[in-house]
Amino acid sequence: MALWRVRATVDDRPGYLAVLAASLALRSVNILAVQVHTTEAGAVDDFLIDAPDQLTQADLRAAVEKGRGRDAWIRPADAHGLVDPPTQALGHAVRLVAAPETLGETLADLLGCEVAWRPQRQPQRYSAHELAVVDPFGGMLTLTRAVPLFTPAEFARAQALAEIAGQVAQAQLAQATLLLPDGAELVLRPVTAADIEEVAAMHDRCSPASLYRRYLAGSRGPSTAQLARLLEPKRGCALVATDATGRVVALANLVGEGEVAEAALLVQDEWQRRGVGTALLRRLLALARPADFAAVLLHTQAENAPMLRTIRRVGDALAAEPAYDRDGPIVTVTLALNRALTRA
Repeated sequence: MALWRVRATVDDRPGYLAVLAASLALRSVNILAVQVHTTEAGAVDDFLIDAPDQLTQADLRAAVEKGRGRDAWIRPADAHGLVDPPTQALGHAVRLVAAPETLGETLADLLGCEVAWRPQRQPQRYSAHELAVVDPFGGMLTLTRAVPLFTPAEFARAQALAEIAGQVAQAQLAQATLLLPDGAELVLRPVTAADIEEVAAMHDRCSPASLYRRYLAGSRGPSTAQLARLLEPKRGCALVATDATGRVVALANLVGEGEVAEAALLVQDEWQRRGVGTALLRRLLALARPADFAAVLLHTQAENAPMLRTIRRVGDALAAEPAYDRDGPIVTVTLALNRALTRA
């Protein structure tokens, strides 16, 4: 007996899969696994079969066509094919959690296709011979395959794996240990739902002057509901810096629409002028690029010299010099991101 993988399209009507299975059974073919992919052209049935050694590829094609199958794709298989595709996809997801940068190689292995990287971010797309999914490190991955034709289910799997890789990459990029010049250490990490009370407490520890510089108003900061929305933006991210006891001492926000995001920082008074704000702003800019933002805006008071110095310190991460637009006491700074990425 020999293992084969057979893929064919049949009309999506009751009993047609049974007709195809019966035609294979007449050739003493044992079906070990089957997947059904729904497409506009009909139901694409993907079989792993065990066939008598004397059956050739032409014999199997004839059996498929007799069973009302069309556009047959038939290839020899090995024991690896005994693992069902959903289990294979889960295995590849585990691989991506450990190494999100291997997304291209993972998709090539899972789907048996060629993968190329393109620097320009485009909409994800599906066609019978080409898929395009977002690379979490910037740009797009283009997947091509002559046969068998891609199915919507395979596109959905590719998108899901790309999303997993993106979430892991973002978490890795966002988290770091910051060693300050005085020897103190802070952990920079993404906000979690459990942080809201500690972030609120950090606001209470900040002086009115610090809160005014952050929110451009004389309040004691946002309400609990406003803070919850700030920590979980629809598009963007929120980072915190925590000290050795786990207490939050700084908050950074990136919130955007389209190609532009707004960034804001709040550092507890005793941690100011120690490089914390600069480190957080650099992290926000690093996270903005793979999120496909072209620029980041910051609003601050013209008299807020520490913030303006912080902006100047991140100039090496930008595509151009910061652009300043003053409207009365408020300065809006536009940071154009360097989106030219180099990939091996």
